[in-house]
Amino acid sequence: MSVIAVIGAQWGDEGKGKIVDLLAEKARVVVRFSGGDNAGHTVINQYGEFGLHIIPSGIFYPGVTCIVGNGVVINPEILIGEISQLEQRGVDTGRLFISDRAHLIMPYHTLLDGLEEESRGGNAIGTTRKGIGPAFADKTARLGIRVGDLLEKEALLERLRFILESKNAILTRVYGVEPLSVDEIYSRYCRYGELLAPRIRETVVMLSAALDRNEPIMLEGAQGALLDPDFGTYPYTTSSSPLAGGSCLGSGIGPKQVKSILGVVKAYCTRVGGGPMPTELTDETGDSIRELAHEYGTTTGRPRRCGWFDAVATRFSARVNSLTGIAITRLDVLDTLPRLKICTGYKLEGEVINYFPASISALNKCQPVYEELPGWQSATSHIRDYEQLPAEARQYVARLEELTACPANIISVGPEREQTIHKIPLLF
Repeated sequence: MSVIAVIGAQWGDEGKGKIVDLLAEKARVVVRFSGGDNAGHTVINQYGEFGLHIIPSGIFYPGVTCIVGNGVVINPEILIGEISQLEQRGVDTGRLFISDRAHLIMPYHTLLDGLEEESRGGNAIGTTRKGIGPAFADKTARLGIRVGDLLEKEALLERLRFILESKNAILTRVYGVEPLSVDEIYSRYCRYGELLAPRIRETVVMLSAALDRNEPIMLEGAQGALLDPDFGTYPYTTSSSPLAGGSCLGSGIGPKQVKSILGVVKAYCTRVGGGPMPTELTDETGDSIRELAHEYGTTTGRPRRCGWFDAVATRFSARVNSLTGIAITRLDVLDTLPRLKICTGYKLEGEVINYFPASISALNKCQPVYEELPGWQSATSHIRDYEQLPAEARQYVARLEELTACPANIISVGPEREQTIHKIPLLF
């Protein structure tokens, strides 16, 4: 048995929820390792359609243990609400556990997130304003409050008083808003702690035991590699690492244990929020793709920016993640287009380059160099066998494999679980 990491290989929203849901059937443990409730994974199954934000997508399988890992920042109100909604729709959440090392999103985090974003004006990053960035900033600054602290009420109160003194100074003196109440926050988070206490665990011990039993484990990523704070389009990034390396840091599983790394990519590109996107289409084709695929954020509802597949960016992602394969989603969205384009290089100041620059100013100047392929102009959503895809669709997939230097394990041709082509089976 082995550990598989499933990560987004573009700017997020690649369809990871469906892929994890598909693979979870073979897993015994699924771990969410990064991000917070700024993520949104859409899953469609026998229970209905779900937009999960914190809980791993493997929750729908009764025999699968789901863990919210230490690398996630948790808004307990959102988590408790998500648990309740699942249970109301007949989903058993009894095997959901939370790392006692995960950090909490506090009321001052969400408040400061909005205030800081407003203060940036035209330079706003486009955050979800859910407190994710400030929570991770406090984690790094050693000012965080962790899930395990909810179980130690006296220590929680002492720490909260210390932290809130400085937070209220910022809120009142910098932003001119009312201070937050220590007593109100303490009382509320004590209630959260009582509700979550049965699920709070030292999850590294749980995972170590699962590895000893040779149980298959899946590490579920959030967002996408091009939003990584080190290797993404900084500062237009998320605040924790969505990379395969982050899957180890955010779960407590050592890198030697990870045997396969599956990168999820759309057959085109999308992005939510600010930052460079070299292949963005601001024309009728981009609008058409958005409406055909209903490209609106699961978490925010914001329209996603759409563009042609960027092989330069995805190849970079494949390198920094050591991808062993890719899952291509939304191939069916391209069914009606007569011609397709793939970006194979960037033109920067008169020179064609084939690498992904770190500089935002350079990326903003990059003009995509396209290769054009014929469309197939026939429906693919009913196809389950790769060889039955139109020749042009197979040509497109083969070119993506070649340009990313990764085999396509899975091809998704629709949102439903069964609308999937298993081209190269993944082995746990």
